[in-house]
Amino acid sequence: MPSPATKSGPSLRLVIILGFLVLAVGFSGRATLSLVMPDLEAEMGWTRTFLSSIAAASLVMMAALAPFAGRFVDRHGARLVLVTGVTVLGLGCFAVALSQGAVLFILAFAGIFALGQGLAAMSVVSTSIAQATDERVGLATGIATSGATAGQFLILPIIAAIAVYADWRWCFAATGLLCFLLVPFLWRHMPGKPADATDASAAGEKTLRRDFIHILKSPTFHLLFWSFFICGYTTSGVIETHFLPFASFCGFGPVPSAAAFGVLSVANLGGMILVGWLTDRMNRPLLLGMIYLIRGLSFILLLNIGADYSTLVLFAVIFGTVDFSTVPVTASLVKSHLGLHVMGLSMGLISAGHAIGAAIGAFLGGYLFDLYSAYYWVWLSSMALAVLAGLMVFLIRQKPPASMMVAAAE
Repeated sequence: MPSPATKSGPSLRLVIILGFLVLAVGFSGRATLSLVMPDLEAEMGWTRTFLSSIAAASLVMMAALAPFAGRFVDRHGARLVLVTGVTVLGLGCFAVALSQGAVLFILAFAGIFALGQGLAAMSVVSTSIAQATDERVGLATGIATSGATAGQFLILPIIAAIAVYADWRWCFAATGLLCFLLVPFLWRHMPGKPADATDASAAGEKTLRRDFIHILKSPTFHLLFWSFFICGYTTSGVIETHFLPFASFCGFGPVPSAAAFGVLSVANLGGMILVGWLTDRMNRPLLLGMIYLIRGLSFILLLNIGADYSTLVLFAVIFGTVDFSTVPVTASLVKSHLGLHVMGLSMGLISAGHAIGAAIGAFLGGYLFDLYSAYYWVWLSSMALAVLAGLMVFLIRQKPPASMMVAAAE
């Protein structure tokens, strides 16, 4: 665990823990749609294309919101953003649970729920960590953001059990309750407005337009944006939305499928922390490129799975290790190459690209399955794009992260 915060404000450990829990609950809520997709098809008569479109629409909403959430964190800190986001997220979960038809379900999941997750987002948590410390930012970010996957093996199995013994609506209601339990802790312990943001305002800081131009002029931003776009396609879009339905399509039951997804999530948790630790110690463009290349090659297993459950589990281990592990490296590169003063906005824009890529992946996964009754082209496209992302980030120039520069100065 990283040392206490090097800047004034709440304990860094509390910021990490609360960021972890926010992402654990939020991402479990999103995975719940994938888990109950067969139940929704059976009860409501909806097609997989329709349900995938709802998932894609929610990701588009998150993409539209991400830059604004990031900018707000730059200026006002994470507390208000996360409290608002988790509250709206909880309301969205209850709205989904109470919805009776297609229109209400769309408004609840792709509207209210997506709005909450766009605020209680990984980019917001990453920026709050960077604002709290200059030491071991990669490790701290890796631990905090690993909540995005930890919730899927700590919380999702409980939700899966609820789905077995109760209606799918109770799955979303349980997630909503967890959201409301987090709110008072976030309000009490998450950092408010950064002191340096106040100082910058007094000195006449850059306008939004000038910050935006500064970001867009950076070649590193474009390489990170498009690689993260592909990251979204291959993770939140394809795997998070279609892994469980694909496992069911292969003939595996709900419990083995959820167990394999749990293995993926455990590997993801370990991968994020390991990569966070490596981020502070090695060439970051090389590290990020290798993550994408390994991810791309892992799809070969899904192309040849047949009915072999052990192959599904092996894929879960390999893919999970390099799933969300792109986040701590990307956040570290944003801080060192673009600057902390625009990190929230930069991460928001990059996260918007991730969400758009995820939306395309979620929709195409369902569409191609309905068209070909198979996931072959989904896995093939994912493999090719992930390899392309790896080659792209190799072009980023290495620059020491802030922690290394501080150590060198000392």
